[in-house]
Amino acid sequence: MPIFGDMKKIITVFCFSLFATAAFCQAITKMKITDVEKYLTTSVDDVLVISFWATFCKSCVAEIPSFINITNKYKSSQVKLLLVSLDLPSYYPAKIAAFANKHHFNTNIAWLNETNADYFCPRIDSSWSGSIPATLIINTKTGYRKFFEDEIKASQFEKELDKAIIGKTVSSSDHSIDSSVPE
Repeated sequence: MPIFGDMKKIITVFCFSLFATAAFCQAITKMKITDVEKYLTTSVDDVLVISFWATFCKSCVAEIPSFINITNKYKSSQVKLLLVSLDLPSYYPAKIAAFANKHHFNTNIAWLNETNADYFCPRIDSSWSGSIPATLIINTKTGYRKFFEDEIKASQFEKELDKAIIGKTVSSSDHSIDSSVPE
């Protein structure tokens, strides 16, 4: 009978391991560009940061940890981060989730279920050529909107987030830092 007792322990440990692994897996939402647009317009009391990225993009992956840390710092100011993956369909959801878990991307993640950049890019910003990283910071309550088509350093990101929170309106085509703010 001790064999059955040992087997029972092994099965219990195995089942617990599977449950624990599943509990820590990152859920990845599938979105169309119309879903992203809806998200942008329905979150009227929040400052939204939408980062378009992919697992193969080194500069995308480099900026995400600072995005997560800084947006967590500003949660009391109703700042929300959404990472929108532009990875291939074969990466959804398992490879994106595994990558997110490996890199500790513990924030909201979605996969954009679109293949035509000529269709979805201008719906985010008319200046977006399709390259990544690309980030949109928006506060619909105050009219603040700024789009970046490049990697954003942590200090620059935090300054832009401060502007978004106070509601300084900036043209979406203005990609420069306000020179009145000291570096």
